[in-house]
Amino acid sequence: MDVQGTVAAGFEPVRDAFRRNFEERGERGAAVSVYRDGTKVVDLWAGAKNADSADSADSADSADSADSAEGAESAESADIPWTADTAQVVRSATKGVAAAVPLLLHQRGLLDLDAPVGAYWPEFKAAGKDRVTVRQLLAHRAGVPVLDHPLTLAEAIDLDASTRAIAAQAPVWEPGTAHGYHAHTFSWLMSGLVHRATGRTIGRFVAEEIAAPLGLELWIGLPREETHRVGRVGEVPETEPADSPALKLRPKPSVVAAYRDPRSLTRRAFDVIETRPDENDPAYLAAELPGSAGVATARALARFYAATLGPVDGGGARLLAPETVALARTEESAGPDRVLVVGTRFGLGYMLHGAASPLLGPGSFGHPGRGGSLGFADPEAGIAFGYVTNGMRKTVTADPRAQALVRAVRSVL
Repeated sequence: MDVQGTVAAGFEPVRDAFRRNFEERGERGAAVSVYRDGTKVVDLWAGAKNADSADSADSADSADSADSAEGAESAESADIPWTADTAQVVRSATKGVAAAVPLLLHQRGLLDLDAPVGAYWPEFKAAGKDRVTVRQLLAHRAGVPVLDHPLTLAEAIDLDASTRAIAAQAPVWEPGTAHGYHAHTFSWLMSGLVHRATGRTIGRFVAEEIAAPLGLELWIGLPREETHRVGRVGEVPETEPADSPALKLRPKPSVVAAYRDPRSLTRRAFDVIETRPDENDPAYLAAELPGSAGVATARALARFYAATLGPVDGGGARLLAPETVALARTEESAGPDRVLVVGTRFGLGYMLHGAASPLLGPGSFGHPGRGGSLGFADPEAGIAFGYVTNGMRKTVTADPRAQALVRAVRSVL
């Protein structure tokens, strides 16, 4: 595999682990970036822009003369390499970027974390949610990870329809008494709160207040003119090298059962949209869904997290004040997760290091994306990390490819 990009002296094991992901873990196209103390030390990419490129190439080779035009088109698609500016949908890794918005608003004195959500969004008080605080919402304690009436895709990407639906939803547990991953409803909770508190959509806020000042190739609501940069996602085989720690980890029967049972909170949380969206559809990528549909390069994810810790590349102001970072990574929820059916840890909008979502170390905060992507920061080590991939696996919080890269980073510190 021809790995492109740069690695600072001492970080070569990250390049080795990245290459091994292609050789042994079925990687199709991916990128990884690491900052240390505000300076970029790893910036790598490799493979094909489209996850289905191998299948496309095979079909092109076997096309008969009657299908030659279609075969040629497939072959052309298969030849597109991942480049330095290739971006990818990062699924729930978007949540880590979105979580910075209410934290910034709090930092500026515009949002009280302990105020009821209803103070900013009066309709949210309905159905027993009048005492849900902003803090509880960010910590996945609001009790609304599901919708009794799933949304159509058109409703899900419509700000008014989606926020009206989540405002009317009754909690499935008493808010504040337990936690459970709000896999998709996080999008509408955040969208409603930010829009009511600022008058701006969350995608616009991120574009104007985070992406533009930091020069990030990152969007919550992809502009049409940037669609050409985005690779096609697709499923890849679950393969592992013989010495992989992932081989020692098997889902518990209770977890497997929860994902299979359509009545479980787990399935209902992931099935709140009636038909699973096509993540390669430009219309979906253009939707401002801060829980699942952000698009970013690995470099942008790493740079974003680096900016939460301090100035990047020798200049500019840090994004979050030290006291805000302390808030972000202070444990708010821990223990059995009512949706994921494993033990999880959350700060304010961020997953924290733990068995279900291993990051660099105990002080790390960030967010994985189901299927592979990962972004996080570790203040103690001064590390910011971003990984994106077009090859989606079944993993929710601890993808073996991302974990191999994290282990490589840890080995050089």
